[in-house]
Amino acid sequence: MNIRDQFEKIIRPNIVGHAHCDIPCGIYHPHIAQQGAETVEKMMSLIADLGTASDSASQASLSRYVTQKEEAAEIVKHEVRIIWGDYFKPPHLEMFPDLHEKVWNIMKLGGACKQGINLDDAKALRIAVDEFADMFWKSKEG
Repeated sequence: MNIRDQFEKIIRPNIVGHAHCDIPCGIYHPHIAQQGAETVEKMMSLIADLGTASDSASQASLSRYVTQKEEAAEIVKHEVRIIWGDYFKPPHLEMFPDLHEKVWNIMKLGGACKQGINLDDAKALRIAVDEFADMFWKSKEG
């Protein structure tokens, strides 16, 4: 089992509903994006705790942490794009006039987290994804 398979096994629930088939089934959930953002933050924290990885074990851990945080950041971007592009409709923009800016910010933060190891970027990504998830759930109430 490769690292990607292991990572997906960790962050994916046992039962998954997919809405990525372009069939209007209406199954959308921001949970995977939120787990991805939490994973990015955790990996960045573990990287920071390593300090300068000078021994082989630390270098191996660093490699795994970087791979997982980059994959998790891409999962965040993918899941948010799906919900934003397929679920949200013009009436939702009336409820959330900053929706497009929120998504744009998540895309930028996700890219920054893939490229770097700034823990503040990871924290900002998690907060932004949680706010996006709140918007999603509020839109379901109305």
